[in-house]
Amino acid sequence: MARAVKAVKAARAVKAVEGATTTPGRVFSPGVPAPVPAVPAEGGEGVEGYAEPAAFQDTLSGAALVSALREGGYVIFFRHAQTEVDYADQVFARMGHCATQRMLGEEGWQQARAIGQAFETLAIPVGEVYSSEYCRAWQTADLAFGRYEKLAALNFPPSSDYTEAQIAEMRNNLTPLLTAVPATGTNTVIVGHDDLFDAVTGIYPEPQGIAYIVKPDGQGGFEIVANVESEEWMQLAQ
Repeated sequence: MARAVKAVKAARAVKAVEGATTTPGRVFSPGVPAPVPAVPAEGGEGVEGYAEPAAFQDTLSGAALVSALREGGYVIFFRHAQTEVDYADQVFARMGHCATQRMLGEEGWQQARAIGQAFETLAIPVGEVYSSEYCRAWQTADLAFGRYEKLAALNFPPSSDYTEAQIAEMRNNLTPLLTAVPATGTNTVIVGHDDLFDAVTGIYPEPQGIAYIVKPDGQGGFEIVANVESEEWMQLAQ
């Protein structure tokens, strides 16, 4: 499941604020300068000017990953499922008004349902389920897991070109969720957006529907142990 993570726009690279760092094993520790993320507004990937980052290497995969998830203790960060079109909508999107936002397409609905079916088949225990207030996020959570709690902290800043302060805000909002140890025997699910995950980890979560499996260490840090694309959940369930 290792893949080259798609690039983010070099022109929008900003200095990382203090809060996390990464090693080749993707271990993040509190209080240490983070890697420099390059965070575009969502929907910006795939345009001229992007540079390819290093591939992410899983440390858990296949049956070993499923076995670990069945034991609980992980945070599973999903980027929302596939939308009809891909563009940055955070400047004009109104929460509670889906018509002002990017929406899931038919492929996204199928992705989300398939993810939920795979979790059920694999007997992966899910505790808390959090989503942003964007319709594409909470609908992904609802279709996959049948429940969710909306958190404004998972929303984008209302800007098409982020400042360093906004990058720090996204990091400060998401980091506590990635470092929180789930209730015993369960995994926490977060359904959110590319820019927030990039702000914390320096990893751009591509394609839509991809999940990153995070192991909190109970001391304010975490390790990313795997990424799983939407179709790979069904492959694991076979």
